[in-house]
Amino acid sequence: MTTTTDVLRGAMPTPRRFWPALATGFATEASAIALLACSAWLIVRASEQPAVMYVMAAVVGVRAFAISRAVFRYLERLTSHDAALRQLAVTRTDLVRRLIPLAPDGLGRIRRGSALSALVDDVDDLQNLPLRVVEPLVASATVALASVVFVAIVSWPAALTLLGCLVVAAIAATGWGWIAGARAERTIAPLRARLADAVADHLGSLDVLLAYGAEADSRARIGAADRDLRRAVVRRAGAQAGSTAIVSLAAGAASILAVAVTAPQVSSLGGPWLAVAALVPLAVFEVFTTVPLAAASWRQVRASAQRIAETVPSDIPDGLVENAVAPTGQPPQLGDGLHLRGVSVSWPGADRPALTEVDLDVRPGERLLVVGSSGAGKSTLAHALVRFLEVEGTYRLGDADMRHLAPDDVRSTVGLCEQQPMLFDEDIRQNLLFARDTATDAELEAVLERVGLGTWLRERGGLDARVGEHGALVSGGQAQRIALARALLHGFPVLVLDEPTAGVDPAASDALLHDLLMAVDDDRAVVLISHVRVPDALIDRTVRIEAGRIVGSG
Repeated sequence: MTTTTDVLRGAMPTPRRFWPALATGFATEASAIALLACSAWLIVRASEQPAVMYVMAAVVGVRAFAISRAVFRYLERLTSHDAALRQLAVTRTDLVRRLIPLAPDGLGRIRRGSALSALVDDVDDLQNLPLRVVEPLVASATVALASVVFVAIVSWPAALTLLGCLVVAAIAATGWGWIAGARAERTIAPLRARLADAVADHLGSLDVLLAYGAEADSRARIGAADRDLRRAVVRRAGAQAGSTAIVSLAAGAASILAVAVTAPQVSSLGGPWLAVAALVPLAVFEVFTTVPLAAASWRQVRASAQRIAETVPSDIPDGLVENAVAPTGQPPQLGDGLHLRGVSVSWPGADRPALTEVDLDVRPGERLLVVGSSGAGKSTLAHALVRFLEVEGTYRLGDADMRHLAPDDVRSTVGLCEQQPMLFDEDIRQNLLFARDTATDAELEAVLERVGLGTWLRERGGLDARVGEHGALVSGGQAQRIALARALLHGFPVLVLDEPTAGVDPAASDALLHDLLMAVDDDRAVVLISHVRVPDALIDRTVRIEAGRIVGSG
């Protein structure tokens, strides 16, 4: 099982890539403190009007540290963000890779907003681990300790007061941030997902909400979620502001105490070194300000990592297909067809199989109709054929056992057109090209003509016409035809049509089925799953499923 620690460990860049960021971060902060120390010494020493030769080294030091601070800051930002963003891409890719085996049948218990928040917002927050937690803490801690040692060389009483103020500031600021902001940090990620869920539900069901007069209540839920999230963010910001105020007070106290403890030594130290002992704490605490901010970022990062670990399971649930075999990119040969023997199929979390002891053959070029009542197991069969669901028994593609083939390779041979085809909020061209990105416009227009959309395409203005989110600008029948056009472009040897007339006017269903089946080449097998009557002339054989079993074939 994936833990929060596993997620956090995966978010950290490798030491080889991240050490330049740590080194340049230290050099940046050290240059800033050295610049202030050198400037303080130079100003006070110059006021004594010595010969120029006695201050030339300090003048050169001021210029050198001012330039090096800017150079190291640029290099630090460049190297740290390069390492963090490269690792972020790896983390996001790994998360998507873990989600793919769950799609579509393993995501039923995961809210869309939760999955979207985990994939986008929570993963984005993970980049703060190296950028706002590890790198600032390492740079601040090492520079602060080095500064204490440097001040001790000048005046050990001043060094002790600086060390004491640093410890008090670290404890007080971090403690205040934890007390005031920890609860807000823990609630931000769930509240963000709650808002995403509310918005997704509202937009996805807007037509139903308007029809039943519930749109106002849905907007009210969005507003309430937004207010709760905004309050949590404000509480977190208030806690961070309080922590920064504590550090600022400690910085002032450190300088005052440094003056107090070094004043008796002014005759032996001299004015320039007294200024160094009094002003260096200000620069140290300017660097140290990142410590409470890093603590706040740590709480935020850990909450996001915990949410990712809870949202995305590390183990494939029973009933889903594990990607145990690496894809080859080569579609397996259909051979003499698909063969199922003694196949049982279960949905994840189900108490009993949805299909039991199924024997079925699909020959090349055959038009097979699968009928049965709602819930009989027709869609389960479709998802098993394309390896979304695991099968118990024997499932062969030609002479090859499916367990020895990568699911992605199988889906290059066996394609599925679902009841509700996924159409992207793009133009018609882009909704077709991902099936075969080398297709020309002429080929796209030709395949749309084959599925009966030629006239419609010309009326819409061509391939640049948009289909809307989830195909909102096209009818159910047109969406099915576009999905079939994609399948034809890809060239699946076996095509599974799962309830293609769902949501289509009954009067138009026969015409749609006729166009869909006639568009498929004769050498390609079709498994048509339907709850409506299909003209006998369009099919070769019918199989009936009842209660998860095949009870008739003809």
